[in-house]
Amino acid sequence: MKRTIIIQNKEYTFFSLKALAEKTGADISRLPYSIRILLENILRQETAEGDKVVHQLVDWNLPNSQKTEIPFKPGRVILQDLTGGAAIVDLASLRKAVKDFGQDPNIINPEIPVDLVIDHSVQVDFAGSKTAFQKNEELEFARNMERYSFFKWAEQSFDSFRVVPPATGIVHQVNLEYLADVVTERDTKNENLLFPDTLVGTDSHTTMINALGVLGWGVGGIEAEAGMLGQPCYLTTPDVIGVRLTGSLKNGATATDLALTLTQLLREKNVVGKFVEYFGEGLAHLTVSDRSVVANMAPEYGATCGFFPIDQETLNYLDFSGRDPEQRAIIEAYVKENQLFYDAAKEADYTEIIELNLSDIEPSLAGPKRPQDLVPLSKVKQGFIDSLTKPNGNSGYGLAAGEEKKQATINYEDGTQETIETGAVVIASITSCTNTSNPFIMLSAGLLAKKAVEKGLSVKRYVKTSLSPGSKVATRYFEDAGLLPYLEKLGFDVIGYGCMTCVGNSGPLDETISQVIQDENLLVSAVLSGNRNFEGRIHADVKAGYLAAPHLVIAYALAGNVNVDLTTEPLGFDSEGAPVYLKDIMPSNEEVEQLINRYVKTDLYKEEYGSVFNSNQHWNNIETTPSMTYEWDEKSTYIANPPYFEALESQAQSIQALKNQRVLAKLGDSITTDHLSPVGSIPLQSPAGKYLTEHGVRPQAFNSYGSRRGNHEVMVRGTLNNIRLRNELADGKEGGYTKHFPTGEILTIFDASEKYLKEDVGLLILAGEDYGMGSSRDWAAKGVRLLGVNTVIAKSFERIHRSNLLMMGVLPLQFVEGQDADSLGLTGEESFDFIIDDSIKPNDIISVRATNANGDVTGFKVRARFESETEIDYYRNQGILPMVLRNKLS
Repeated sequence: MKRTIIIQNKEYTFFSLKALAEKTGADISRLPYSIRILLENILRQETAEGDKVVHQLVDWNLPNSQKTEIPFKPGRVILQDLTGGAAIVDLASLRKAVKDFGQDPNIINPEIPVDLVIDHSVQVDFAGSKTAFQKNEELEFARNMERYSFFKWAEQSFDSFRVVPPATGIVHQVNLEYLADVVTERDTKNENLLFPDTLVGTDSHTTMINALGVLGWGVGGIEAEAGMLGQPCYLTTPDVIGVRLTGSLKNGATATDLALTLTQLLREKNVVGKFVEYFGEGLAHLTVSDRSVVANMAPEYGATCGFFPIDQETLNYLDFSGRDPEQRAIIEAYVKENQLFYDAAKEADYTEIIELNLSDIEPSLAGPKRPQDLVPLSKVKQGFIDSLTKPNGNSGYGLAAGEEKKQATINYEDGTQETIETGAVVIASITSCTNTSNPFIMLSAGLLAKKAVEKGLSVKRYVKTSLSPGSKVATRYFEDAGLLPYLEKLGFDVIGYGCMTCVGNSGPLDETISQVIQDENLLVSAVLSGNRNFEGRIHADVKAGYLAAPHLVIAYALAGNVNVDLTTEPLGFDSEGAPVYLKDIMPSNEEVEQLINRYVKTDLYKEEYGSVFNSNQHWNNIETTPSMTYEWDEKSTYIANPPYFEALESQAQSIQALKNQRVLAKLGDSITTDHLSPVGSIPLQSPAGKYLTEHGVRPQAFNSYGSRRGNHEVMVRGTLNNIRLRNELADGKEGGYTKHFPTGEILTIFDASEKYLKEDVGLLILAGEDYGMGSSRDWAAKGVRLLGVNTVIAKSFERIHRSNLLMMGVLPLQFVEGQDADSLGLTGEESFDFIIDDSIKPNDIISVRATNANGDVTGFKVRARFESETEIDYYRNQGILPMVLRNKLS
């Protein structure tokens, strides 16, 4: 299927979809563009397994066509420093294991390019001042020097591995603006091979790169490691949901509003585990920056990816962002020749088509607990009030009527006072790659800030404001447009380049404010331009979280409360005492476009990314000693050799039935990876806090769980320890607690798991719908495995987490339709037997026996959520890492 193409007097080889069509008679033009990229990927692998898959992909979506297991080999891997850092620790551990087996540790090396962007470690310890950035960066390096030294060692020791230093940008924005090739050129076998740029990443929002026509999605760190080591990432032939876009966004509506609307719409359509592909005449009215906001939110609407085909706007963005003109010419010639360039005249076939008119999009927020819960701006106030008295759950707090009238007084140390009420916005943060990648949205915020300052508006003292751009380019155009002083006047100083508030690194509130919130049990809020607002994620004191466009973040900071209707009530009052409304300071589309045309220039991208790998002097000053294997420090509380290969046998054992399993946690619907995985700050009295204290770490130096992902001892103690976790076995106690059986003791989940371990009792988790939704946190699977959990039974699983469980040797089981733990009368006090053996096949039904304390048995069926024979091999090997090691050693 190879063909050649001459571009600028140079010959290139590529795997031709046109040649495939000529050979098979297939009509490639009816295939979704994302399927075409998968098809090229399989063609390029040139394997017998691939030949079978090619024929099934060619027949994609035809009547009676069969779904198949696709061995997708990404062209590269992208990591962030929390999930990615843990992956590099595992690679270092694999090298040690190979050395212990007496073989060359150099056989463990990335076989494809890998980039790690350090963006998840910095916290908002300082905000609202010109010195905040410097202080946050200095504190970041002081806290994380051991980790950063490890990354520096890895960069020197592993092939094809690069590190983008801290204080540079957010991984997905750096990927969009600089790292992505769109089309990759690789010298191989004396030829110049061209193929589509594809990737997987250790962050669920890797999907943002789909805006550029690059196919990629988030995976767990363990799956990314396998990809680095040459193993395919397996997926089942996906359904592809086509979203036909028409019209254009009206004045006042932004790409953020579009993304939040699509998140609600596509969640309702249940696109979990499916590809979503955008097409239609509305594409021409969305810039790549607009598309990036929509593509970024794919995990929130549940899709594997939200893909935009390559078109003229893609090429325009490559020019605009300073890509090399020769590379751009290669990209255009290749994608047009290989039927990967969007053709508006030929509509592809899709599993289902959803219509959306862009002109219907209205200004909106999402909250107060989930990104899919869309709230039009005009209904935020009433929606918040209603949530207070709704039953405690995804959309309510179960509080008494009149809670919205509750207020308290803050007595500051300088003698001043301030009234704070229910719904007070104590965190207002412009953050996250989702929105900071979009100059139109960011400049809208800057211009609104200018108009607000000119009107004499200010932000209340209890509002913690922050601005963390996704790259230095954004700061440059704020400066050049003269908007940064106005943002700073309202407290939105640049405080760092990282995810920060969006991943829970919001830092502390003023102690006086925090104490009042806790003493009065006041329900306060956060408004941020992020992509996640799950309960307990943003800050321990904040129960209500709303996602919003950056300009609305500023508006709510000015209003000081979400219990305000910004469409009818004033944000504040000017120097004359006259009310100032949002409409009075809202910039028009024309005003923002003028700023973009004047100040967002190609030269900014070239200048800022010209020294991306060495512009941070703190990073440059780190000294390490290159070596083939890492020198593990047994006293380290940051980096530790994980126990995955202890007592590893050279051959995998057969699958055996599981007997006498006890329930560690009985959970409800929408359990997120934030509930499961250690995230945010480490409480002093938590199992992880006690462990660190016992090892001589002062509470001020605890840092965050994310920063300690390289130490399994800390992470296993933080697993299932979210302050908002509601385990039905904990007798109403909220947080990481459970009941030990048969003693009936209420213990921390970690202490209970240790007790079960000593008793040689295996564990399981019972759960409801959408188990594992949220970020692709590998520790959500690693942690439960190290707690001794062998099985999870849920009504449904989020795609990435189900895969991660299997890759750690944990068996995901799904209740059959119409059943769940409650309908079966399961209390969680039973012991469970699972009838499973080596004959298991993908999606087989297996039998379960649950025996209560009286000896009564409840028998029921569950589906084993293996999607492929390869996933069964993962389970048989007790995880993908032992499987990879066995393969390498053999």
